[in-house]
Amino acid sequence: MLRMSLARAFTEHPASVGESYTRHCVCAFGFGARMVVAGIACMIHALLPFLFVRTGSRAITELNERMIAKRPPLPHSLTSTSRLPS
Repeated sequence: MLRMSLARAFTEHPASVGESYTRHCVCAFGFGARMVVAGIACMIHALLPFLFVRTGSRAITELNERMIAKRPPLPHSLTSTSRLPS
């Protein structure tokens, strides 16, 4: 029983976005690394505004494209808002 729920803990979310655990791990790590690099560039930009002028906004645009625009459509049951409080 514990083994089944432990396996589900690692696979339920990746499956909900159409990925295997391994693929999700690679993608999530890549997203995180990109955000860290862009965040550091933004902090440098805060001190030296002539550097990294478009780095943060470009990173956000690129990550949005990778995450949202290219994701396979989710099943209707996962896109329903009926579970959200009104």
